[in-house]
Amino acid sequence: MGKPATPPVRQEQQEVKAPPRDKLKLTVENGRQSAGTVVAGGGDAVYNYAPAVMLDGGKVRTWWCSQMDVAKPDGDDILYSEGPSADGPFTPAHPVLSGSSTSFDAKHTCDPSLIKIGDTYYMYYTGAARDNHANGSSVGVATSKDGVHWTRANGGQAILGTSNDIIRENTYGAGQQSALYLDGWVYLLFTDTTGFAGATNGAGQYVLRSQDPLFTTGVETLSPQGFKPVQKTTEARTRSVVEAFSADWMWIEAASAFAIAHSTGEGTTFTFWNKEFTRHPFDPVVIPGAWKEGPGLVRTPQGHAPVHPGGPCDKVALDVLRATTSDASGAPTGISHFGLDALGLHGCATPDEASVLDGFSVPSPERTADVVVDGKVVRFERGSAAAKFARGVIGWRPKIVDSFRVAVEVPAAVPAVLGPDGRAGLLVGDKLMVINSLEVALSNSSEVSVVTQEQWDRYERLLG
Repeated sequence: MGKPATPPVRQEQQEVKAPPRDKLKLTVENGRQSAGTVVAGGGDAVYNYAPAVMLDGGKVRTWWCSQMDVAKPDGDDILYSEGPSADGPFTPAHPVLSGSSTSFDAKHTCDPSLIKIGDTYYMYYTGAARDNHANGSSVGVATSKDGVHWTRANGGQAILGTSNDIIRENTYGAGQQSALYLDGWVYLLFTDTTGFAGATNGAGQYVLRSQDPLFTTGVETLSPQGFKPVQKTTEARTRSVVEAFSADWMWIEAASAFAIAHSTGEGTTFTFWNKEFTRHPFDPVVIPGAWKEGPGLVRTPQGHAPVHPGGPCDKVALDVLRATTSDASGAPTGISHFGLDALGLHGCATPDEASVLDGFSVPSPERTADVVVDGKVVRFERGSAAAKFARGVIGWRPKIVDSFRVAVEVPAAVPAVLGPDGRAGLLVGDKLMVINSLEVALSNSSEVSVVTQEQWDRYERLLG
């Protein structure tokens, strides 16, 4: 008997993997720099450095290391300010976390890094009990619902300390951490001057991850063989991902890549890794200019790269705040904004990468316009209506969009309705597609009728 025919494999059963990008050269453009210092503690805050920066709720929020006499005990404090852009203007700074007086962070709290999971902010910070702490720097975590009022987590105890693999002349310890949230895991990048894989001066960046934001369970460490489970966060540091101190990082969704920002002689250098830490998908990129301490990347609340409005699949905005000068004592200060755009990601090759296309309008093969919505396509007969419905318009059609199902087709002049609360929608086949403004309906030449709340609620919805 002959062998039975092999049934065809359905497309949705196949895992689409990112292409093997390998040391691609990125082009840079649109270099930018603030006119001067953008955030400072003011008053008696003589130093300002190590900022964490988050795009959150239409604002740029930043936390950084400083010292203010109004915050007790004496020692490093974490200050907070916010503004409309990375160039400011920022609100007057005020302290939001200071030494506990009793624990590993009795005197100093510094080097903040923030992520938001659900409705909770997590601040990972470096703490020290005294000035001459001799490898006593450790990492703590605090939680907040607003990013301003903080409660120490893990019983006020450190979640990460030194591994003590090698005791070096540099006795900083463990800290300068940067957190990001990806696929249910918190990834933590950090310095440990006692780590085995560090340079002779202690420079090195290590990675732990856990699905527990406090790193009390399910911790994995990045080893030369990849991630492996460990029983505690202080186990041997056998692999460093970049020789540096005080680094920050983010996840670039469009290209399935980590971007690590660290200081070099040229400025802020970006080292890129793929998700498995087996390959450098891109050659390094540098933001030139003055610096005196590690950079703070402008990131989303999850620690991801912001979606680039002018090219979500091929561009990434690399923006940092960093100290640029020293005060009379030599302490870093003068936090300023530097940035550029990097082009040539060759992104959106998988459904996960293409999530950055959500809300964008792209050309349709039918000479209309397609707007990507949650991995599906809304096809507008009129491109002007699609542009009003979309968050942005790109002039070319990424190949992966061809695999997206056309969920709704919107002819010109379909009826529109306006509810009593100001919400509007288009009626497509007597089903309601909610739109973000009446401008969509006007661009579509749709006649608008005012309906009651009962009528609005009765319509069957399109797109969920």
